[in-house]
Amino acid sequence: MNRLFGTKNTAPKPSLNDAIKGIDDRVGSLDVKLTKINSELSTYQQKLSRMKDGPGKSALKQKALKLLRQRKQIEGQKDQLENQSWNMTQASMTTENLQNTMVTINAMKTTNKALKQTYGKIDIDELENLQDEMLDLIEKSNELQDALSTSYDVPDDISESELDAELEALGEEIEFENEMAEAGAGVPSYLTDTTTEQLPTFIDEQPEEASKIAN
Repeated sequence: MNRLFGTKNTAPKPSLNDAIKGIDDRVGSLDVKLTKINSELSTYQQKLSRMKDGPGKSALKQKALKLLRQRKQIEGQKDQLENQSWNMTQASMTTENLQNTMVTINAMKTTNKALKQTYGKIDIDELENLQDEMLDLIEKSNELQDALSTSYDVPDDISESELDAELEALGEEIEFENEMAEAGAGVPSYLTDTTTEQLPTFIDEQPEEASKIAN
């Protein structure tokens, strides 16, 4: 009808996943039919096991054979649909893998382009000049620190021979002072307790013998 009146079908075309879903639904309906047929065959089998040979049993067998033929046809249709569904599933997986691959490739292209633009703005010579200037500034800073940390009260260097001479002179000085102290030299006379003279008597005191005669 659409072709006769020149109208176009604007409905969206079914996707591969839609087709897979439709086939799976048909397989599900076939499973329902097979379940029903198997249930009927089970009922016929129970009846036939209790019946004696005769026209009734033969007629029931014909019905069972008809159901078996239907089951085989349905099972064949089910196998075909399942194969179609599997093939379309593989095609869908392949399509998704290709799409993911294309997304990865596009992302790599975009990243590569951005890297080229970024590194294109960097001047290697300017970077080397900046490094040289930083090294010069660090060197000058170290020189300033050395100059500020210089001590003017302490000699820059003292050799071991000078140290030994100073220690030896100091030892001799201490030994000399000890010898002088033992000999008493250099100590004021008022600090020494070596005199045995008696203390002088006062003028107004009378001798002990004169006091006895007066008595």
